[in-house]
Amino acid sequence: MISFSSTSTITSEKTWIWQGFSICYQTQGTTGPAVVLVHGFGASWWHWRKNIPVLAENCRVYAIDLIGFGASAKPKPGETISYTFETWAQQLADFCREVVGEPAFLAANSIGCIVAMQAAVTYPDIVLSVALLNCSLRLLHDRKRASLPWHRRVGTPVLQRILSLKPVGEFFFKQVAQPKSVRKILLQAYANAEVVTDELVDILTTPAKDPGAVAVFLAFTSYSTGPLPEDLLPLLPCPAILVWGASDPWEPIELGRELANFPQVQKFIPLEGVGHCPQDEAPEVVNLILQDWIGKLVK
Repeated sequence: MISFSSTSTITSEKTWIWQGFSICYQTQGTTGPAVVLVHGFGASWWHWRKNIPVLAENCRVYAIDLIGFGASAKPKPGETISYTFETWAQQLADFCREVVGEPAFLAANSIGCIVAMQAAVTYPDIVLSVALLNCSLRLLHDRKRASLPWHRRVGTPVLQRILSLKPVGEFFFKQVAQPKSVRKILLQAYANAEVVTDELVDILTTPAKDPGAVAVFLAFTSYSTGPLPEDLLPLLPCPAILVWGASDPWEPIELGRELANFPQVQKFIPLEGVGHCPQDEAPEVVNLILQDWIGKLVK
């Protein structure tokens, strides 16, 4: 189990068995509305370590590791589990019913936003509202590829086919999962380099050592179908807010603003000088936003 000095208020991890698989989660808080935090690709509940204690002052907070990530089980793709947004949405909905025990506020980052929206659309009984932090725009999706520059339009499918070759894919993953490589990627994603600490690198590289991690990684990198945010937002059965780090190099804020045109979106909040993971890079700001979002809806 990962343990870091700056997370002294974090309690021990808990385990929930879902469809026969071990699922890791964290929970804090004893009173108030339920809030479930959903991480992005390659991350875990630890990515919310700076938010859990603050939100737990007035809420019952849960942060879950999606199957295939963090300390949760990583079964081989295709045999018993398909790593799709529908699978993760079912996991999230079952978690709200079996562990949380009531409808919850869902706050998510990156691809976790798609998971949260898919869960809300498919299982409307489990959600009160959703907060989407730098929602994945899924720019490499099959339906969006036509709008990309020609080299990316052609290059992405070729790269996916190459990575599907087991020896090549495993070698690529081993290189990407090295601390040096992870740090380099984080320095692209985060606007503030000081936030890219050894602790953060360890949080992201430790699960990559688990058996099955490489298969999950390669399964998702070849996943170019499924829902887009613009498919799910108009179907949401609840209100939503969008929070966007304006310096995100992967999910351009100009495209993010277009999502705010859907009537379900109550507010679009840009964060200047913040990158792809606002909850970790600017937790003081994000915590206030989330507290305000919850407070206004429970009154």
